[in-house]
Amino acid sequence: KPAKININAADVEQLMKIPGIGRTLATLIVNQRRRHVKFTSFGQLLNVKGIGRKKLAKIKKMATL
Repeated sequence: KPAKININAADVEQLMKIPGIGRTLATLIVNQRRRHVKFTSFGQLLNVKGIGRKKLAKIKKMATL
């Protein structure tokens, strides 16, 4: 079982290892993190364009904060 990826520490390349996250979405996550400091809950990822509830559920399985 692969280690979970830390959404607050991962760079674009690392975020792309999460199924459903491509380069564009990974870049948006990194940019959101830079603007608003760190994510403190997975729900905040819903503020990133392109992440809905289904995608968030997949991300939660592969990621940590």
